[in-house]
Amino acid sequence: MDNKILEIFIPGPAGRLESKYYRSKKNTSPIALVLQPHPQYGGTMNNKVVVDTFNTFMENDFSVCRVNFRGVGKSEGEFDNGQGELADAAAALDWLEKENLDNSQCWISGFSFGSLIAMQLLMRRPEINRFISISPQPNVYDFSFLSPCPTSGLMIYGKKDELVPIQYIDELDKRLRMQKGIKVEFQSIPEANHFFSKNENNLAIAVDKYIKKEITIF
Repeated sequence: MDNKILEIFIPGPAGRLESKYYRSKKNTSPIALVLQPHPQYGGTMNNKVVVDTFNTFMENDFSVCRVNFRGVGKSEGEFDNGQGELADAAAALDWLEKENLDNSQCWISGFSFGSLIAMQLLMRRPEINRFISISPQPNVYDFSFLSPCPTSGLMIYGKKDELVPIQYIDELDKRLRMQKGIKVEFQSIPEANHFFSKNENNLAIAVDKYIKKEITIF
């Protein structure tokens, strides 16, 4: 499958953004954007969780893109504390939509810091139908902007996440559960830590299952 994955450069607000892109052969295929973890802690679009999530979307016949935020890899610019990274994600989504004008669905996914940016983008882009947020950190970042959360999605986390005390996840679950008309599922992977070390396969299975379930709804 790798030979069909293209390295591309997307015009971003701070210069070009290094990206990997797979285009489905089907014109009306759904699209997905997958966002990287924190650039200042070694996060890139080649992080294993990001790559596995990208591949899972690809295997489900999505046109899918993953992108290095500004200042990461061959992307131009420098880290901007989340604001610039949100602008980068918006530029990547713009590009992905232009390449796939007849897409049937629009999904967003992010890992750790990327899940924060993904959820912020979700609030600004009404065309996003579904999200998969992996290892969100509501103890570090304020997720109260998700009120109301505009669409259904999946929050997936490791039961043994060493960076996020479980009560913060439970509080977020409780807050989102009270919203009507959408369903945000919370799923834990029993033995997994924040990075899903040695549990990548279980994460990919859970992501795949959610995609297959939700894709049939549309």
